[in-house]
Amino acid sequence: MEFHEKLQELRKSRKLTQEELAEALYVSRTAISKWESGRGYPSIDSLKEISLYFSVTIDELLSSEKLLSIAEKENKANIRNMCDLLFGIVDIFTIILIILPLYPNTVETFIYSVNLFQYMEISNFHRSVYWLFFLALVITGIAKILLPKEGNKNQILTAISMTLSILIILFLALAREAYAIAVTFLLFVIKIILLLKYMRT
Repeated sequence: MEFHEKLQELRKSRKLTQEELAEALYVSRTAISKWESGRGYPSIDSLKEISLYFSVTIDELLSSEKLLSIAEKENKANIRNMCDLLFGIVDIFTIILIILPLYPNTVETFIYSVNLFQYMEISNFHRSVYWLFFLALVITGIAKILLPKEGNKNQILTAISMTLSILIILFLALAREAYAIAVTFLLFVIKIILLLKYMRT
């Protein structure tokens, strides 16, 4: 007997509706419907709840092969979620390009390093472009962390993030901002590593 048939049988033996079972397991009725129609399987945590609720072992509900498959899928999803979170955090770290003293400021014959707030040796246009790029990347990072992971939104945000990083590196290279380029390039390399890890799972 397949899992979806066992779940239906267990639910009906307790004379429960799908909605009542959903409430007991703290999941949506849609999830119960999906599981009972054989269109998906519950997470490991939900399986534990089902086994406790109906006083059956997880082995009675699922074969060990199917259980391993679910655990593997859940593990991959967790790795991807962690990569997304770290990717967003790296983008938020772009704020260091604003607050760290990475830009040269000449006072008489001395060159001091200053942050973006104090950097006055460039035109207003250049400063505006810096602010626009840096803040856009920080906002992209926040969106990547806060928005749901389903759908194409995540891929679009990743593409925007990578594009912005490349544009920032090119713009800083043209402006010959050596320290800022080094920091931006390091953050970009970290994002490439995270992206490769994400794609491998």
